[in-house]
Amino acid sequence: MQINLEFERPDEDGKGSGPVTVGWFLTKDKGAILYDPPERLIFRQTNKSHAKSASRCPAVIQMESRYFVVKCPFDLQIGFGRDDKGRGHLINRNGTASPVRANKLNEVLTLVNEAEWRFADRPTIQLSLPYCFIADETVYLTQLGTFAHYRPDPLPGTIFGGRFPLNIWPRPLMWAFEWHDITKDIVLRRGEPLFYVQFEAFDPARPVQVVEAERTAELDAYLEKISGVVNYVNQTFGLFKAAEAARPERLLTPKRRG
Repeated sequence: MQINLEFERPDEDGKGSGPVTVGWFLTKDKGAILYDPPERLIFRQTNKSHAKSASRCPAVIQMESRYFVVKCPFDLQIGFGRDDKGRGHLINRNGTASPVRANKLNEVLTLVNEAEWRFADRPTIQLSLPYCFIADETVYLTQLGTFAHYRPDPLPGTIFGGRFPLNIWPRPLMWAFEWHDITKDIVLRRGEPLFYVQFEAFDPARPVQVVEAERTAELDAYLEKISGVVNYVNQTFGLFKAAEAARPERLLTPKRRG
């Protein structure tokens, strides 16, 4: 499907030159201190003594600088099981020792309805998060796995990535996971990379800066207009034109620090 996005006009107001500014914010304040700010993927304290070290390679530096890390806010160990009627369910392996209370775990972690799995033998789970990104020019966000993070105990599956224009379709991100080997638990650790995000504008040579954004009244009103529509239509991308028409001129206001 071809989509024309007319919001950006690079010749007006200096858009299309200089750094691409992307804002991030949390869609809720409850428990906000659990959620670390996104960080640029840069490996510090690496060997730079040799001229040919990978740490000094311009291509490596360029690549790493264009990804941002969202860290896991929780410590979780989750198993999969079926009840006596064959219905799938999640098992909190940590039980009463879990840092996350059982009733709170159900608020953030969901087993997707089995009819919606891509493969009959691969459960899909979703971890809801309050991270949201916005921009005032055409910028596409791509969410992908933590390919540069080594885990001694690999996850037993793969994450669902995604790509969408965040300037007209800002929405809270989630960590969606396709569970390939249900005999192995999903182990997530607070503070470890959960996923990466990459931002693309029309000119791929432009650097990206990510700033914390204010939750303005205009932003909240726009989010309310586009939230939850996935429950009512199959192809939400078909609503981009309507969303663009309802969008205020400005969504991104950098947060002031006193």
